[in-house]
Amino acid sequence: MSFLKIEKKKFVVFGLANKKSVACAIGRTLVEAGAEVIHVVRSEERAQNARKLFPASKVFICDVEEEANIIRVRDEIKGYLAGFSGEDGRVDGIVHSIAFANYSDGMKPFHETIKADFLQAVNVSCFSFISIANHFKELLAENGSMVTISISTTQMAAENYGYMAPIKAALDSSLCFLAKSFSEFSKVRFNAVAPGLLKTSASAGIPGYVDSYLYAEKAILRKEALTTQEAADCAAFLLSGRASGINCQTIVVDAGMAVNYFDKEIVTKTVG
Repeated sequence: MSFLKIEKKKFVVFGLANKKSVACAIGRTLVEAGAEVIHVVRSEERAQNARKLFPASKVFICDVEEEANIIRVRDEIKGYLAGFSGEDGRVDGIVHSIAFANYSDGMKPFHETIKADFLQAVNVSCFSFISIANHFKELLAENGSMVTISISTTQMAAENYGYMAPIKAALDSSLCFLAKSFSEFSKVRFNAVAPGLLKTSASAGIPGYVDSYLYAEKAILRKEALTTQEAADCAAFLLSGRASGINCQTIVVDAGMAVNYFDKEIVTKTVG
């Protein structure tokens, strides 16, 4: 038995887009540890990618922007789980690796944020986590775990990240409220993995992201960029019973970047 002790346990992973996705790395880590992974993706195109990457996994489609879709996919997964004779038809954990920002009129200063864009991003990136928890509560094992993907800091005003940092802050805050309300009937834990800058397809669409990524690599203590696998390993740990004492936490995975903004090499190049 592996350290994580998740052999034969079942996990639902929301958010796989392609092989570079954080959700993909998490799913792969769980499968390698002997768990069964059920993927939930946004579209048929992504479902085809998921089936190629995880041929042994069941794949469902759900655009979380509409709450009715979350209820529908809950029922579909419930039906799938009911097909396992002799089992209780529950899942041991859920991963929420979903974020979306529609800069419909291009990147703007924060104070010019368009209301419709902001509210859509809150719905998809934050409220969907709350909605999934609510509608899947009967399918979660009593000692289950829900893990979402945040960012390493929501208080640094990165201009090219726009309004997503305040939305991630709302996501982080939701952890304690979900854990408290769930404690009335279960021991389900709610945590977030907060990675530094990663090389993913989603991040590639952020204006100026490559420069920020290269800067982060210099600011990290080891002078090597954070990998998606490192974020995935933390998520797998939080999903496992080994993390049973961790609840309502946002775990920063940035390889020490947050303590190194005054790195001598960076300062010298900036003011030299």
